Amino acid sequence: MKNSKQLLMSILVTIFTVAFFSCKNNKTEKVDEMSTMEEVDIASIAFMPFKVILIKHDVADYNKWRVAYDAHDSIRMSYGISHFVIGRGMDNPNTIMVIDKMNDFNKAKDFSMLPSLKEAMKKAGIISTPKFGFYEVIRNDDSNINLKDRLMVTHRVKDFDAWIKVYDEEGTIKRMEEGLIDRGMARSVDDPNMVTLVFAISDIDKAKAMINSEEQKKLMMEAGVEGVPEMFYYKLVE
Repeated sequence: MKNSKQLLMSILVTIFTVAFFSCKNNKTEKVDEMSTMEEVDIASIAFMPFKVILIKHDVADYNKWRVAYDAHDSIRMSYGISHFVIGRGMDNPNTIMVIDKMNDFNKAKDFSMLPSLKEAMKKAGIISTPKFGFYEVIRNDDSNINLKDRLMVTHRVKDFDAWIKVYDEEGTIKRMEEGLIDRGMARSVDDPNMVTLVFAISDIDKAKAMINSEEQKKLMMEAGVEGVPEMFYYKLVE
């Protein structure tokens, strides 16, 4: 009889222990799951896409142009356009690329066609026909890095989803090993298959060697890149 009671007690203790730890593990799994969900939610709201207007042109004198550009800020603001970044070409520092944020695509379009803007550009010493582009930035790394050299690559792709799959499979680490650090990605508002990429350059010789390699050309062809990509090497002014 005593042995039977001991056996029964042993069974009950075992059942209680298993139930206790099972319950504890379930709670732990739920906490872990909630933590993971919170991390995903935080990651998903960490970056919000934004739209930009890109203007590229040549100037006779950068300093003269910059004074005029800064003086025109209130006009831009009235059209929902705010200063973002300026770059100067590596090959020709008087080739200027302006990227400004825009709140309203239609208003920004109107701004680009203002007769007064053409007149202001002429007075500022712009000596080439300005090129305008309107983009939605879908990736942007604005963390501080001690590199001012940049490469902007613009090309059209047959299918964006197919292209970005190949691009992501190539990976940021491989591009870093080749002297390029991912900084931004944007799609044209007018043509979402027109893609612009921005890289910080850590080693320009490696970067140019990779870009001109047969391997890279083949990869771009497999990804569905159409035509010859436009490359612009520049230095950040701010």
